Amino acid sequence: MGRARVTIQTEDFDLAAEIAALRAQDSAVGAVASFIGTVRDRNEGLGVSSMELEHYPGMTEKAIEAMVDDALFRFNIRGVRVIHRVGMLMPQDQIVLVAVTSVHREQAFQACEFLMDYLKTQAPFWKKEHTPEGARWVDARVSDDDALMRWGLSSRNAAA
Repeated sequence: MGRARVTIQTEDFDLAAEIAALRAQDSAVGAVASFIGTVRDRNEGLGVSSMELEHYPGMTEKAIEAMVDDALFRFNIRGVRVIHRVGMLMPQDQIVLVAVTSVHREQAFQACEFLMDYLKTQAPFWKKEHTPEGARWVDARVSDDDALMRWGLSSRNAAA
């Protein structure tokens, strides 16, 4: 059995190792596009000293797997790897990786952006930010009608 396409984990990830694994044994790959999101030290004007991310195991992976299937249908891509971290995270920590392989760069770029837009607007995560004013729960999804419209996605699951 091959490596998982979607992983939710507490530990950090190694970009080089993930890209190497995604490219392994596929000599048709001519392009790799990747995105790494990191934890910021500010959100909505407040300092953020740490952040906790939570999810429902099984449900989150299933939702992201469905979007990976959609990306494979929409774009001429060869492979996908999505890693999203949960648990306690500090500013500058890596939080998410989306990597896509294809024969040509255009499809890799588009699929990577498509998957990140989905993760930011619809993936089921919840976060608690720790600020100087105390802890607060924040919907991890952001409302981005332009991103949703670009891909013809419904806003039914997006943040209000």
